[in-house]
Amino acid sequence: MIFYWGFIYFFFVLGVGGIFLGLALTLGRRARTVGWETLSAYECGFQPMCNVRIPFSLQFYLVAIIFLLFDIELVLILPYLSDSESYGTVFIFLFFLVLLLGLIHESNEGSFEWR
Repeated sequence: MIFYWGFIYFFFVLGVGGIFLGLALTLGRRARTVGWETLSAYECGFQPMCNVRIPFSLQFYLVAIIFLLFDIELVLILPYLSDSESYGTVFIFLFFLVLLLGLIHESNEGSFEWR
């Protein structure tokens, strides 16, 4: 009996998969437009047919690095938030102090000023 239901399930899944595959192939052909824009590569906002050596803005790089620092900070602090002992609280305070000093240094260096 179980063998019989296994066959029914197999052919049902095969049929539904075939129906979805057929729909994707027929609807996908109608939506395609072939042109120069669709055949060229798109790389995150850069023009596809221009000079490759475009100068990259240092401000975007610095903001990304600062974002990653604060993102890693959250990952490191989350385990200590559930700790009710004083060691976790002291660690979080010292960690925030180091991050605050780093943020003050970045601000004094002029990393947040757009030129």
